[in-house]
Amino acid sequence: MQCLILAGGLGTRMQGYDSTVPKALLPVAGRPFADWQLAWLASEGTDSVVYSIGHKGGLIREYVGDGTRWGLAVTYVEETAGLLGTGGAVRLAADRNVLDERFFVLYGDSYLRVSLRSVDQMFANRDLPAIMTVLANDGRWDTSNVVFDEGLVVKYQKGIAVPPPQMCYIDYGLLELSREVVLDRIPPGQRVDLSEMLESLSDESLLGGYEVHQRFFEVGTPSGLQDLQDFLAGQPH
Repeated sequence: MQCLILAGGLGTRMQGYDSTVPKALLPVAGRPFADWQLAWLASEGTDSVVYSIGHKGGLIREYVGDGTRWGLAVTYVEETAGLLGTGGAVRLAADRNVLDERFFVLYGDSYLRVSLRSVDQMFANRDLPAIMTVLANDGRWDTSNVVFDEGLVVKYQKGIAVPPPQMCYIDYGLLELSREVVLDRIPPGQRVDLSEMLESLSDESLLGGYEVHQRFFEVGTPSGLQDLQDFLAGQPH
C-alpha cells in the first residue's frame, strides 16, 4: 500500500516549540511527529510513502531520508514554482509518475487510528474512484462537513457556518483515491483545493465513505498538540 503525505505548513506558535519548522517535525512526546506518523503507517502495512513538500520541506527530507529506518521506501515531490494547494499537490505527484494506481492521502499533521487494510479492501470491492474516512462528530472536534449514509458520502461541503442536522459527520483525514480520478478531475499546474474534487464526487454519488469510531489527532494547533501528547503518554511504546 502507498500513502501520499501532504506535508506543507510550518509549526504552530506556542511556548517551547519552534514555529519555523514543518508541523511534521514538531516534537511530540520526545520524538519528531513524523516518526510517530511513519511508524503507524508501517505498522498498518504501508510499504511506500510519497512526501509532498514545499517551504522548509528540505528539513523533512533531511530527517526522514529514504525511509529505511521505518521499513518504508520514501520519495519526495517538491513544489518549486509556488504553492499549488492540496489538490494541485496531488496532481503534481501524479504528473511526476510516483503514484500507484490507487493510494492513500494523509495530511502531514494528522495522527489517526484506522485500519488501512480495511479501507483498502472497501476500495477494492466498490466501483468508486474515491473513499473518504468519516467520523460521527456532531460538532465535537470541528465543524461537521459530511452527510454519510450506508457507505456513501451523500454530501461533503466545507465552510458551512451552521451545518444542517443531517450533516453530523466529519472528514476524518484519510482518503483513498485512484490515480485516474486525479488526472481526470484536477487540472495540472493550477492551485486547487482537494475539497473541490471531493465535493463534486459527493454530488455525483461517487464518493464512498468508511466510518471510523475513534477520534483523530492533529498537531496544527496548540490544543491538538496537547491532546496528542496526552494520548501518547498513556500508550505502551
